[in-house]
Amino acid sequence: MTDTNELIRLSAAALAEKLAAGEVTSVEATQAYLDRIAEVDGGERGVNAFLHVNAEEALAVAAEVDAIRAAGGAEAEALHVLAGVPIAVKDLIVTIGQPTTAGSRILEGWHSPYDATVVERLRAAKMPILGKTNLDEFAMGSSTEHSAYGPTRNPWDLDRIPGGSGGGSAAAVAAFEAPLALGTDTGGSIRQPGAVTGTVGVKPTYGSVSRYGAIAMASSLDQIGPVSRTVLDSALLHQVIGGHDPRDSTSLPDPLADLVAAAKTGNVEGLRIGIIKELHGEGYQAGVENRFHDALELLKEAGAEIVEVSCPNFQYALGAYYLIMPSEASSNLAKFDGVRYGLRVLPEDGPMTIERVMGATRAAGFGDEVKRRIILGTYALSAGYYDAYYGSAQKVRTLVQRDFEAAFTVADVLISPTAPTTAFRLGEKLDDPLAMYLNDVATIPANLAGVPGLSLPGGLADEDGLPVGIQLLAPAREDARLYRVGAVLESLLEAKWGGPLLQSAPDLAAAVARPVETLVGSQEAK
Repeated sequence: MTDTNELIRLSAAALAEKLAAGEVTSVEATQAYLDRIAEVDGGERGVNAFLHVNAEEALAVAAEVDAIRAAGGAEAEALHVLAGVPIAVKDLIVTIGQPTTAGSRILEGWHSPYDATVVERLRAAKMPILGKTNLDEFAMGSSTEHSAYGPTRNPWDLDRIPGGSGGGSAAAVAAFEAPLALGTDTGGSIRQPGAVTGTVGVKPTYGSVSRYGAIAMASSLDQIGPVSRTVLDSALLHQVIGGHDPRDSTSLPDPLADLVAAAKTGNVEGLRIGIIKELHGEGYQAGVENRFHDALELLKEAGAEIVEVSCPNFQYALGAYYLIMPSEASSNLAKFDGVRYGLRVLPEDGPMTIERVMGATRAAGFGDEVKRRIILGTYALSAGYYDAYYGSAQKVRTLVQRDFEAAFTVADVLISPTAPTTAFRLGEKLDDPLAMYLNDVATIPANLAGVPGLSLPGGLADEDGLPVGIQLLAPAREDARLYRVGAVLESLLEAKWGGPLLQSAPDLAAAVARPVETLVGSQEAK
């Protein structure tokens, strides 16, 4: 039997190999992760990555996989390569048998009557689902501080944010509470948490992974994608969840490329990699810039051609996003009305009309950030302002798409820092929404254009010893190109560090157990 501490630190690919070879059982692996969740996730200083733990079902699926492997034969040979490898799912993705809250009081305790397509595919691959992860309410945030169920903490420093909105998924993987997770990315909510937690996060090409069963925030921007510790692990998971879905009207009909093979190619010689002029330099933390330039040097030494590209309309992307996204969110969240499902709050006095029930329910059920974005979006869509705000933002979106098209004529892949800074402290930006929104400045353009993006660990910043993310972007439908370049860069960086970045993470179990004063003091001394 493999040592439990070693077992939870295996990559998903390495764990899959051990499962297939019979060196460890899925029940042992699943139980090891459940034990880790019990050890570090709860309590005053816990990570709080999970909103619901699905122990009974996860162990039952693990036992089923073990029984099939033990019996041998055709059924065992037909098992997916990730069969028996546990996974966590962002609580914005609906699941039968577990609550789906979207991080909001308005859906507290709600159980979906159906599975999202990606969950169906996880079940078909017989991957034990460990539970549902925390997020900013309805995915609205950049820090996972806007969850109705408390903030998630960064495993590298429990006083800091794990990114958002998918901080729960990224923190679960970084804290060795799960080898894999699913997230959703509307403006960077997979990649930005990946950057600040030292994990790999991928936003697939829009439409290449079904959104059926993902609670919509902004339908033209949302995309489900993988969260992992390695580029290969993300490719393996992406291969499971990707592909056409007739239930999603925006689903691409294209067959999915062999992403796993791309992640094993191991060559960037002659590839043109474009530095986006507008997405580094002024406004970026010095330690982030240093690690970015380190990555460029490694790629250049590996034979890639480094070129600079200009995307002048990227400077307007943030403003356009924060008109388009709230407008679509305002429309999508109208269904949470206290009538059909979810929370219902009755007005204390006066007539009992649908309008007053809806008002009382939404006032009690939505948090401040959700209300802020609904108000902004409703205003942008209102008569007399639609063309001036939402219409103009859509025109900027077209300009951003054209910038990408022009850039990809001179570069095969684009590169930038994933986020301008490392993880900031909990509470530091809660009173300044604009400062919070700026954390997504490098990730938002990909969502506006629908192109795929990958963030991988780029090292630790000099100032604070916290993870830095490197973002790669490719043309639409060229996700395989991201995995090819990402895997090479990951290998070069790990050779430079002497191993995976997460190996240098602090002792989380000890940090969770420490008194608050001691923990805060140690971080200030850092």
